[in-house]
Amino acid sequence: MSRALPKYNKRRVLMIGGTAAVVLSGAVIAGNALAGETSKSGTNATTKAATSPGTVNCPAVAPSLPAIPASAQAEVTRNLTLLDTQIAEANKRLVDTVGQGGPNFVQNAILGPLKDKRVATINRIATAIGRTAAKPTGLDSLAPCTLNANGVNTGGAAATAAPSATATQQAGNTGNTGNTGSTTAAGTITCPDVASKLPAIPASAQAEVTRNLTLLNTQITEANTRLANTVGQGGPNFVQNAILGPLADKRKSTIDRIAISIGRTAAKPTGLDSLATCTLNK
Repeated sequence: MSRALPKYNKRRVLMIGGTAAVVLSGAVIAGNALAGETSKSGTNATTKAATSPGTVNCPAVAPSLPAIPASAQAEVTRNLTLLDTQIAEANKRLVDTVGQGGPNFVQNAILGPLKDKRVATINRIATAIGRTAAKPTGLDSLAPCTLNANGVNTGGAAATAAPSATATQQAGNTGNTGNTGSTTAAGTITCPDVASKLPAIPASAQAEVTRNLTLLNTQITEANTRLANTVGQGGPNFVQNAILGPLADKRKSTIDRIAISIGRTAAKPTGLDSLATCTLNK
């Protein structure tokens, strides 16, 4: 007659080939951990988790795409690969900048710029598909990423975003050294003019071009407001990483839309990407 085995603190005792193996209920034991191992490794893991900057977690894009035309496959694949590269770069930056910035450093200098890059890349994917098939919509909702402080990065394969970072998770990013724009005045942002570099605009594209030219001005205004509101925040590269970099990505995406709209019924203008980069005017 079988005899019931006692329970040990949520652990189950399994009889495998006559040998008792202790399995932690609801947990995964990684690596080559052995039953009966001392708690030293557990202590180290706990310490590492407490000090780890975490990893970036982004929604998957590929599963949300429609059927990809053969003519767009190469470009779509290239940009999906770029999305993974962007996540890897953000994770590396997360590790390299532990101890820098204020309580909003991760959002302003890493997650924010990553979102802008993803918006531009996802837009290129949608545009590539839309050249020979119905252009997918709503993909911009997949651009924002979050900080996963559990140290598990699901990268481009994530189906849902991880919980947002808490103050505790970002506690390592402390110590402001001032805004590079100026310690007393924010300065202003200067961007190359786009309208003057455009060719004749077809009547069918005029409304879309005008709308995007207005958006370029709005982006500059928002960047200048952010510049003024963040004086005294961030390290020596704060303005470049958290304001000018994201602005360049937004402008590139907007300028691409202008070129595409003109190119539908006329020669598509080239070389406009050089107008995306802005500078700080003190």
